[in-house]
Amino acid sequence: MKNIFRLLAVFVLAGAGTAFAQNWPNKPIHVIIPWPPGQATDLAMRMVGEKLAPVLGQPLIMENKPGAGGTIGTDQVTKMAPDGYTLLAASSGPMSIAPNVEKLRYDPRKDFTTISLFAINPFVMVVNPALPASNLKEFIALLKANPDKYSYSSSGSGATSHLMVALFNSMAGIKAVHVPYKGSTQAVTDVVNGQVAYTVETVPTVLSFVNSGRLKALAISSARRSSAMPALAPVAEAGDLPGYDMFGWIGLMAPAGLPREIAARLSAEVQKIMQAPEIRERFIALGLEPAPPGSTPEEFGAFVTKQYERYGTAVRQAKVKLD
Repeated sequence: MKNIFRLLAVFVLAGAGTAFAQNWPNKPIHVIIPWPPGQATDLAMRMVGEKLAPVLGQPLIMENKPGAGGTIGTDQVTKMAPDGYTLLAASSGPMSIAPNVEKLRYDPRKDFTTISLFAINPFVMVVNPALPASNLKEFIALLKANPDKYSYSSSGSGATSHLMVALFNSMAGIKAVHVPYKGSTQAVTDVVNGQVAYTVETVPTVLSFVNSGRLKALAISSARRSSAMPALAPVAEAGDLPGYDMFGWIGLMAPAGLPREIAARLSAEVQKIMQAPEIRERFIALGLEPAPPGSTPEEFGAFVTKQYERYGTAVRQAKVKLD
């Protein structure tokens, strides 16, 4: 008899969940963006949200909650109800990297519902033009011959740029001094000014400096070339460092326990949006590579787990520690 009651309870709850999902959404949806306005994740989320709101029939209220490399806003989402009215503009920093270099209150593999991947965010290795190296191999030779003479900047200890350079240095056998900043702007500015020799940063952050000749671009961080800078070879190829393939990513998530029907609907709508030529062109103009078709919740979940493990391996290999 008890088993019958339990079975009935399961059916009742399942029916209630389906009914709830069918009535969703019937009020505004809040989207937590754990970065300041104008950052790549913020811009990407707003572009997608602009198209998503009319389809859902409800406004998407964008809330920037920056701090601690994106981990503050990301952690906040784990405390919200999984009812489809709180979403997260997720990215590699607080999801793939931060959990591997510091102790956080959330687990990126367990505390979120994955919905869909938006884009891959390749980084560019740039140097001050006065540096006596015309390509990446010459640059590596220069730094190897002068251990600890040159310095590199990052947007912060444990940030994506820090890990990418640290892994590059490790694989190339380079010893250099790390100079962390509180954000990308000053980290890049000091390379332009010649106070720091090199850094790795996103395409949008460095593109204008490269085009004006104030920075020299040596390679792209991902194994695939960037649509925004197609002439730039990957680090793995330009520096003869097989296996080097580092990039950021941006996607949509929600608190763990989001009803499957809501996740599936959101994912389907995002996939349609990301295939629109206008959106793809706008993403590429920002230096972002639009995600390939078919980024379902399950596929995005597998991607997030793989990236978390990849960065964990990179952290251990490069022996990255917070300064």
